[in-house]
Amino acid sequence: MITIDISHRESITIKYLLLDLNGTLALDGMLIEGVSGRIAELKMALVIYLISSDTHGTAKDIAFSLGIDRKIIVPGKDERKQKAAFVKALGKTHVAAIGNGQNDALMLKEAILGVCVVGHEGGASGTLATAKIVVTNPLDALDLFRFPKRLTATLRK
Repeated sequence: MITIDISHRESITIKYLLLDLNGTLALDGMLIEGVSGRIAELKMALVIYLISSDTHGTAKDIAFSLGIDRKIIVPGKDERKQKAAFVKALGKTHVAAIGNGQNDALMLKEAILGVCVVGHEGGASGTLATAKIVVTNPLDALDLFRFPKRLTATLRK
């Protein structure tokens, strides 16, 4: 668990971290350099899920190499609702989510803390609008959870 103390608000306790794969952690189906080391560190404190419609067919192998669970979303079956339902099933008050695509918007909105990555593939405007925090690469997104005082500084009023 990671507890984030935010002035003028109750503390947030994160137990689960949901990570979109393509466009967020990976580019063209290949994990971005530096991601695996950060996830190795974070999985000591959090239960981490790779959540993906598996556009490039690499999710199983990437999740295995990272030592985390995966949740495959059925493509074309309202992916946004599937991702949001998974947040709710875990208990949204303890879920943080990182994504970039339009199908991540509801997941980021439902989670207690949603982070939008606007990287090489860009970020969907709807996802950008629902996120609590926006970063320009997945390493910065993961580092927010490695160094929670960054979240405190960004989210305080």
